Amino acid sequence: MNNQSISQLSALLAHKEISAVELTKSYLSHINQYNNDINAMITVSDDIALQQAKHADDLIAKGKHTTLTGIPIIHKDIFCTEGLRTSCGSKMLDAFISPYDAHIVAACRSVGSVMLGKANMDEFAMGSANATSFYGPCHNPWSYGKHPGGSSGGSAAAVAANFAPIATGSDTGGSIRQPAAMCGITGLKPTYGLVSRYGMIAFASSLDQAGPMARSAEDCAILLNTLTQPCHRDSTFAHHRQEDYTQALNQPIKGLKIGLVTNAFEHEGLDPKVLEQLMKSIDTLKSLGAEVSEVSLPNQHHSVACYYIIAPAEASSNLARFDGVRYGHRSEQTPDLESLYINSRSEGFGEEVKRRIMAGTYVLSSGFYDAYYTKAQKIRHLIIDDYESAFQKVDLLISPTAPSVSENIEEANKDPIKAYLSDIFTISTNMAGLPGISVPAGFAHGLPVGLQITAPLFHESKLLQVAHQFQQATDWHQHTADLSQCKQGGA
Repeated sequence: MNNQSISQLSALLAHKEISAVELTKSYLSHINQYNNDINAMITVSDDIALQQAKHADDLIAKGKHTTLTGIPIIHKDIFCTEGLRTSCGSKMLDAFISPYDAHIVAACRSVGSVMLGKANMDEFAMGSANATSFYGPCHNPWSYGKHPGGSSGGSAAAVAANFAPIATGSDTGGSIRQPAAMCGITGLKPTYGLVSRYGMIAFASSLDQAGPMARSAEDCAILLNTLTQPCHRDSTFAHHRQEDYTQALNQPIKGLKIGLVTNAFEHEGLDPKVLEQLMKSIDTLKSLGAEVSEVSLPNQHHSVACYYIIAPAEASSNLARFDGVRYGHRSEQTPDLESLYINSRSEGFGEEVKRRIMAGTYVLSSGFYDAYYTKAQKIRHLIIDDYESAFQKVDLLISPTAPSVSENIEEANKDPIKAYLSDIFTISTNMAGLPGISVPAGFAHGLPVGLQITAPLFHESKLLQVAHQFQQATDWHQHTADLSQCKQGGA
């Protein structure tokens, strides 16, 4: 039961073949059996989940249910949840109990979904392997010694391990798509502003975007319908017209023009085995009638350097609120106000967060602002121009999601620069605010490979249509990890 789609589970619930309480208990039991090994969850909310499941059963009995009513969901621990710890994977917020729900949490609750708990993540979403979490690294369900990608690694691992059929994640430079690729699931980063950021703890405000993670594009589409509920508390919310993202899923893609991002496929760091699987995926798209041609994004190779100026700069500003005064960790070694600030932050933040705060503060300083931050913003506009030019020729773009498959956990934090480069194919999408999706596209070295599809602004329906048609022609998204083997790996 735990590996069925939303539509299948919703039908079982609607026909009273299973209750929401029974379904919730099944998932909770599975989590309790395997989470100690995988560490995908920071908090498991058994009591809240069962209360919400009972409410869902009442809605179903009254005929007031939706497709998501009674469906279990896991939220990344970056989203505030009323009455439940929201840690952002950091010691700084280890004891923080949010007094309100993030917009997307409230939206999911409003349609009767059941929150099972909060997923592990890189601290303040800073990382590419879910290895900077205060609560320890998350393990990839496909291979216990490998990382699941990051920063939404806990959400990706939870779906891959069948802890829940759907999860939420956040994507600042690839943090939904990259872990989705490495865990063999589907992850969608929507257009910037399509989903409200209200109640999402900020990392880099001009880049952060919440989105759905699931096994299939169809399930992502169903969840996206709810996540895009209108919000009037987020000044960056786009107020784009609401759509039913499931409507176009079954339309054929014959004649669709897809651009192959050649500078991505020619990247020297791309694993040949990954490339082999991706070329097979291109053949599949061609067999479905898509017209594939080569397209270049000349400034994409600047995206990582540009990102690691803009994102740390915004993080430096956003994380200044954690000062030990109002909320969050407060050091006991506080003889004066300056010591309160210094010691609380030194004790509360991990090494990667400190590294990015220092870098961000540096590039924003008066002597270097124009040399670094202003120049990075100019390059960002060149990246946007590249995409606009490409979309005049093609409808969508395809590229690898990540240059390699998941690597060993113990290697994740040894070389920060190497970790930063793992997002080489995803970062430019965030810089341009575009929607992108990663879908399972086979295996290399026994681990999942992801294919990334990128669309123009607010073309999520087209993105999901192509992803769904690809998944109808392949079965990579239906493969599941053998958790018994992961458990034998030991903690």
